[in-house]
Amino acid sequence: MLTTAALRAHLLTARLAGVVGTTREESLRSYRLFAARDPRVLIGLDPEWVWGERKLIALMADRCGVSADPGHVSGHDVIDPERTLAALDACAERLASAARRRVPVLLGTGHPHRLLGFYAALADALSAAGCAVLTPAHGRCVDITTRFGLRTYNLDYVRGVGLVRDAGPERSGGEPGAHTHSPLPVRVALTAAAEAGGPLPGLVIGDHGWLCGAGQLGFEAVGPADVNDPAPFVGQAEGAVSVVVPLDDGVRAGDYLPLTRYVLNRACLSR
Repeated sequence: MLTTAALRAHLLTARLAGVVGTTREESLRSYRLFAARDPRVLIGLDPEWVWGERKLIALMADRCGVSADPGHVSGHDVIDPERTLAALDACAERLASAARRRVPVLLGTGHPHRLLGFYAALADALSAAGCAVLTPAHGRCVDITTRFGLRTYNLDYVRGVGLVRDAGPERSGGEPGAHTHSPLPVRVALTAAAEAGGPLPGLVIGDHGWLCGAGQLGFEAVGPADVNDPAPFVGQAEGAVSVVVPLDDGVRAGDYLPLTRYVLNRACLSR
C-alpha cells in the first residue's frame, strides 16, 4: 500500500510537485491569455467572473502554491505537494461515491502520451466496481483548429479512455493518440450519448478540454491540471469543475501510476 508519505516523496522526486518543469514565463503567458479570454486557454470554460492577471495569480497561488508575487516573472514554477495530496484525496472521494452509486463514467485525455495509463487504471477499477465505462461517438470525426489550421481527428477509446487520433494519411498506428486541449471531443461524446438516449455520465474524469468542457455542460468533472492551465482552477472556483489536482502534466507516463494506486486505495477500489 502506498502511504501518503511515500507518495509525497514520489511527487517531489518525479517533479510532479515541488519545483516542476513548467516555467513561470509559461504560466504568466497563459494567465494573460486567459484574462483576454483567448479560447486556446479557456479550453471549453465560459467564465462567469472577470479574471484579470493579478486575480489569476492569486487564485493559482491559493490552489497550487505558486508564487503570489506578480513581480516573480522567471524561473520554474512550484506546486505545493500538500495541495496535490489534498486534491487526490478529494478525487478519491468522488470516485468512491461514483462506485457506491454505480453511476456511468466517462474518461478522456488530451495528453494520451503521458496520462493514458493513469486513466485506464481508473477505468478498469470503476468497471470492476459496477460502473459502466461509456464510449459514446466512437469513431466520430472531430474537426479541431490547431496552429496548423483546421484538422480532422477521429474520436477513439483505448481501454475505456477517450482520445483523438489524426484522421489523415500520416496517422501512425503505433501512436497512442494526438495531443489536444480542445473541448470538442467531450462535447461530441456527450452530445452523441444524449442523442442516442443512452446513459449519461454521473462522473467525467479527464484533463484540459475533457475536464472543462464537461464541467461547463453541467457534468460532475474531476481531473489533473498543470499550473500553466488556469481554466480548470477557475472552473473549480466558479463551481463548474468539482476537483482539480495540481501537478506537472509533462513528466514520464510511468510516474503517474503511483498516483493511480494511491487514489484507488483511498477510494477502496484497489484489487
